[in-house]
Amino acid sequence: MMMNMWLTIFIMYFVGNMIFVSKHKHLLIVLLSLEFIVLSIFFFMMIYLMMIMYNMYMLMVFLVFSVCEGALGLSILVSMIRTHGNDYFQSFNLI
Repeated sequence: MMMNMWLTIFIMYFVGNMIFVSKHKHLLIVLLSLEFIVLSIFFFMMIYLMMIMYNMYMLMVFLVFSVCEGALGLSILVSMIRTHGNDYFQSFNLI
């Protein structure tokens, strides 16, 4: 039972990383893959802290930082859509 949970979390983390490193055209997909990676790390930390009988205060700190990361990503997405009209990476030049 415990091995299935570890394997599920590892697969979640691996799939999130594979989506992140593969080439996508939209910023929203990249942000969703980052949130999926954060969710898998949260599950890993929760199971690990329960296993060693530690308090869950560290999970609250992790959730605060992950929410800040999500809000920053959404604000970048909104500003990019307002300035360029879409979230395609190929639609603007970095030079």
